[in-house]
Amino acid sequence: MRRRWALPLAVAALLVAGAAGGCGTRLPASAFTGQPQGGGTALVEGVSSSEIKVGMIDSISSPLGVNAFSGPGYGAQAYFDALNAAGGVDGRKIVVDQCDDAGSGIGNIQCAHQLIDSGQVFAFAGNSIFDYAGASYVSSKDVPDIGGEPIDQAYDQYQHLYSIYGSAEPRDGTVGFGGTLYSSTEIYAYFKEKLGAHVAAVVEYNQPDSIRYGQMQAAGLRAEGYEVVTEQLDFALPNYAAAAADMKAHGVQIVFDAIDTSGNGSLCTALDQAGVSLIAKVTTPQSWDQTVLTTYANAPKCRNVLYATSTERNYEDTQYPTVAAFRAAMAKYFPSRAPYLSMWELDGWASAQWLTDAIRSCSADVSRSCVEAYMNRTEPYDGHGLLIPTSFVVARPGATTRACLNVARWQDSANGGHGGWVTQTPDMNANCFTVPVLASKA
Repeated sequence: MRRRWALPLAVAALLVAGAAGGCGTRLPASAFTGQPQGGGTALVEGVSSSEIKVGMIDSISSPLGVNAFSGPGYGAQAYFDALNAAGGVDGRKIVVDQCDDAGSGIGNIQCAHQLIDSGQVFAFAGNSIFDYAGASYVSSKDVPDIGGEPIDQAYDQYQHLYSIYGSAEPRDGTVGFGGTLYSSTEIYAYFKEKLGAHVAAVVEYNQPDSIRYGQMQAAGLRAEGYEVVTEQLDFALPNYAAAAADMKAHGVQIVFDAIDTSGNGSLCTALDQAGVSLIAKVTTPQSWDQTVLTTYANAPKCRNVLYATSTERNYEDTQYPTVAAFRAAMAKYFPSRAPYLSMWELDGWASAQWLTDAIRSCSADVSRSCVEAYMNRTEPYDGHGLLIPTSFVVARPGATTRACLNVARWQDSANGGHGGWVTQTPDMNANCFTVPVLASKA
């Protein structure tokens, strides 16, 4: 199964931003790419004989800064730019209308209304939204949102929203299966089997969302037979040194967390200073990026046992044609993003590609119902080898499931000493585990 728990950065964003205010800022494609928007004949559901309008909502100017949620938008736009350069979809150009909701629920609702009511977008792609308050409106208008990042629980709830990770949930207006979510433990099984880890720490802040995420991690680790040590930090005055000393005293081998990227950098520095010898420090796909050398600048030992897991190819593995195409497009259209490249940008590319494949399935008769028929088909989608095959076929999980994952490790020695993420699994589609399925309340 591919159900994902909410990402720790969403917790961090809540802690930093609180009840973020402000309005969304409508950004046309020309502001994002420097390209003028196309004309064309009259739009029907965002489609004309010469163009298809695609909306994109990203929480760019959130309190966490412009790089926290912007990655998927860049990846999706790079895909569409390359697509348009090759002639578009059966001669139709993709015109992107991006809206920055500033990380606020009010701004998100405004973006949804602007893009649907005024912008007449056909569908969404490359969405990366902190507070998807406009999700119910998007779904009520039957507008497909393809391949979005599931930061909050909207993609577990609404019919016309399709997470980049796929879903087996009914998405019938309630979250999960009547308010119950299910997750599996393949990440913990991997580190137990491949690295021999059996004593784990979970680091969380003393904030309800962080605690909730940490508790879910701890439950998954215990289900895999780990001894679990919980370290709770005061968000206002975190004592990383005390947590590191306690982990050393308990013989912790591997660390998971429910804290933000900056906190992880400070935590790793404290672990190095305390002489904690870890097998692995595990982070999320959102932190699987090129900023590791600066974020963990003062923690070389911890940095070199930094692992991340995903259900996509490593964005550094250019031997795969789809990854190579992604990297070439990013270098051409957004060369300034090179120091910030991340798995989330690759997710954005996959999102745009998924929508495009769905549109192509319609031939000349492009419609939202046709796109959604493609999304809801029983045949799993692998993103041209980019994704572990997934679908949106509804199926309540049993007590166990067979789940696969990709794993990468940061190594300073990679890329000729420039550092990089090195894939640890020869074949992500064969790196699979039969694991328990755990239930949790939404």
